[in-house]
Amino acid sequence: MTFKIRTLNAISHTGLSRLPKDEFEVGSDVVDPDALLLRSANLHDAEIPASVVAVARAGAGTNNIPIPAYSARGIPVFNTPGANANAVKELVVAALFLAARNIIPAAAFAHRLEGDPASMDKAVEAGKKNFVGFELPGRTLGVIGLGAIGVEVANAATALGMRVLGYDPGITVEHAWKLSSFVEHVTNLDQLLKRADIITLHVPLVDGTRGLIGADELAKLKKTAVIVNFARGPIVEEDAVVAALENGQLRAYICDFPSPALNRHDHVVTLPHLGASTNEAEDNCARMAADQLRDFLTEGTIVNSVNFPSAALARSEGTQRIAIANSNVPNMVGQISTLLAAAGLNIADLLNKSRGEVAYTIVDVEGVVPDSLVDQIRSIAGVLSARVI
Repeated sequence: MTFKIRTLNAISHTGLSRLPKDEFEVGSDVVDPDALLLRSANLHDAEIPASVVAVARAGAGTNNIPIPAYSARGIPVFNTPGANANAVKELVVAALFLAARNIIPAAAFAHRLEGDPASMDKAVEAGKKNFVGFELPGRTLGVIGLGAIGVEVANAATALGMRVLGYDPGITVEHAWKLSSFVEHVTNLDQLLKRADIITLHVPLVDGTRGLIGADELAKLKKTAVIVNFARGPIVEEDAVVAALENGQLRAYICDFPSPALNRHDHVVTLPHLGASTNEAEDNCARMAADQLRDFLTEGTIVNSVNFPSAALARSEGTQRIAIANSNVPNMVGQISTLLAAAGLNIADLLNKSRGEVAYTIVDVEGVVPDSLVDQIRSIAGVLSARVI
């Protein structure tokens, strides 16, 4: 069987090479695709092809994908958390130095100097006092969000001699294990805002984080504080930041999201969304996304889905596998088992996992699964999708 994957953006060849040509047809013009592979393409107004059973984004954020619509169709959406973590961490560390040493305005000043060497030297000596900064050791960094990127940033900051406060009510055990013991865990966001000299944001853009830093939060900061945002622009209320800069409530804002209002302000540094813009990050994201699609299409395995539970079941020899997505309601497995028994098929192995309102079931059966049985499973109230692998 050949699986078809439609690419909606340019995807690293390093990643696409993980999809063997004898098993996968991959390209931007693929018709009736089994899966979509993308980076920044906006799917909110795009029609979902009836053939699609999976979507993968080569990146961490999925705000360009209408997750509820895909969930309702029983389609898992994959992302690649951690694949670009080092790239973003390096840029955030660079931003710490930009903030501390006023590097951007100082460089602009130096670049504008004219005249002979003697007059330029005189201007340098007269002008450098305007760019006096501070050193990072002993300063306090507040890290909001301790996922793959936040943990790396926090650990790097401790290595630079900074005191680090970490805030993340939903930190996973995996990320907690990776966090330096020198990072102080705070459970109250206000406490972090009041104590930090620099605040860096590493949370996804969802309803609960939109406008996370607004006028009320900015009012709690030290007047010398700096905010660094390489997560998503709307996590910080732009108008509130500009007002805080103008009234002296905030020292500086460094972000990856230019806008007319921000670019007009002397105490703002904007970069052109460079967070994950390295060859290494693009390769890592593409590899992870391709691997996740391959494993899902060929085995029904789910890893790093933003809307489905993780699920992996070793294949029972000599069986056919049925992968079923359904609403998380009682007696679903019982109804499926009844249909299999009526068809004379024995269950060799079964896995059922749930996440919120969605559940996912993998069933390995002995014998051949007829198309009519798959149709019967699909007809069960609450079943979103079903396929034989």
